[in-house]
Amino acid sequence: MTLTKRSPVIISLVLLFTLAFSGGISFAARAQKRTKQTVKKAAAARSEARQASGRRTRSSSASSARKSSSRKERSAKTARKKGGAERLTAKGKRLSRRERLLAARREAERRRREEAARLAAIARQRALDQALRNEAMANIARDETTGEDLEVRRAAIAALGDHAGTVVVMDPKTGRVYTIVNQEWAIRRGFKPCSTIKLVTGLAGLCENVIDPVQLVNIGGSYSLDLTDALAFSNNGFFQRVGGNVGFEKMIKYAHELGLGERTGINHPNEYPGRVPVYKYGYAVNHMSSHGDDFEVTPIQLATLVSAIANGGKLLVPHLPRTPEETINFKTEVRRQLNIPQDYLRRLIPGMIGAVNYGTARLAYDPTQTIAGKTGTCIGQGSWLGLFASYAPVHDPKLAIVVVTRGSHERGRTAAAIAGQIYRALAHRFGTPNPPAFATAPDLVPHPKVNPVDAAAISDEEKEADDTESGEMNGPNGQSGSKMRTVIKPVARPAPQTPTPTQKEGDPSASSPAQKEPDSPSARKDPSSISRPRRVLKP
Repeated sequence: MTLTKRSPVIISLVLLFTLAFSGGISFAARAQKRTKQTVKKAAAARSEARQASGRRTRSSSASSARKSSSRKERSAKTARKKGGAERLTAKGKRLSRRERLLAARREAERRRREEAARLAAIARQRALDQALRNEAMANIARDETTGEDLEVRRAAIAALGDHAGTVVVMDPKTGRVYTIVNQEWAIRRGFKPCSTIKLVTGLAGLCENVIDPVQLVNIGGSYSLDLTDALAFSNNGFFQRVGGNVGFEKMIKYAHELGLGERTGINHPNEYPGRVPVYKYGYAVNHMSSHGDDFEVTPIQLATLVSAIANGGKLLVPHLPRTPEETINFKTEVRRQLNIPQDYLRRLIPGMIGAVNYGTARLAYDPTQTIAGKTGTCIGQGSWLGLFASYAPVHDPKLAIVVVTRGSHERGRTAAAIAGQIYRALAHRFGTPNPPAFATAPDLVPHPKVNPVDAAAISDEEKEADDTESGEMNGPNGQSGSKMRTVIKPVARPAPQTPTPTQKEGDPSASSPAQKEPDSPSARKDPSSISRPRRVLKP
């Protein structure tokens, strides 16, 4: 009875104890879970704090490095401004007074050595130039002048001045030699032909149908040239392409045909035959065709070459009459008739006229007569060479003049200026006072097909020379330069003539009055609106 009454109590106590025990376990589990979460959060917070600290440290280090570099640069600039050597070492340590003095002395010594080397190079070049001038003057003093035309010789020597060079003046139609100044260089010494070889390349291209004389050829970029402008501006790319298409064997064949590599037969002793290349292939053929690599020509050979162009294809034997009897009985001796059509020879003439009127030989221009010529500029025989081979007047050739100069400042335009001075000095004797009307007809004057302001971009001969001297040339975009002229000159400006009393008005033999030339270049007709003629002048 007693047990039955106590059973609910016992059961209640057991239940209470069970509930209390289970609640304690649950509470402990929850407490443990909260503890773990708290530990994880604390660890994450510490990790984030470490990362932030690292970023701040790196940022501070970079900022410190930049500040240090900036301080070093400012210190270095300050040291340079104060006119001494660097006041800081590579590690940023300041130099002592003694170290700065030593560094300044080393810098001054380096500059002194550089200036001494520069002055020594200038002195050597001046000595070489003076040696060339002394050699040329000594050769001129030893020239055999018997039979020479003394008036022509005086004009040639005066024009040559103190240039180290040689001058050949002869009659392109008969072969009579008027004078040879510095006969040692003109007859017994060979020179690299430079751009005068382009006359040979042009004829070879015409004969082998590589050149269409009126067709424009793109030479790269936005420039296209025909044969006339390529000769006038002495463009290398045009003739390199022509020479590569002609080929080495045929180029040498036409060089021999024009008298290169063989004696002219002039009545002077010990004539040098010159030299032609033995073999070339690939791009060397192209470069040879524009620069004359491995060729050696004498000035007398160049004189006979341009004379053949002037007289229609006769390769003459130059001859100097030594006595009055020889002068009276002088006869033209033709070495051979060129196996080149006269029409191809004539097609070179507009380009040679263009070289004098608006191209590389502008300094040879003479307003009283038409001059045709070709310049050459390059380094050969140990110095700069300037060449100019020409004849005039074009409609009635009376003089062929070849000038070759040597020296650090010699260029093709220099040789052209010397020849131009000779032409002007002898115009009263060999010029044509009243040229025929066709010599000055506007439709026979060659005009450039490129903008004259951009001419320097295609005039390789002038560009190479001027880049070496001062770099002052007009660029392809028309930048200003002091070496180019933009005025296109006319071929000639004859004075108006009136019929003589023995001539009747309307007589075709009477000289027609010349038209009045515009006073200013702007009043002239735009060259771009005039198409180049298809006719050429006949010698």
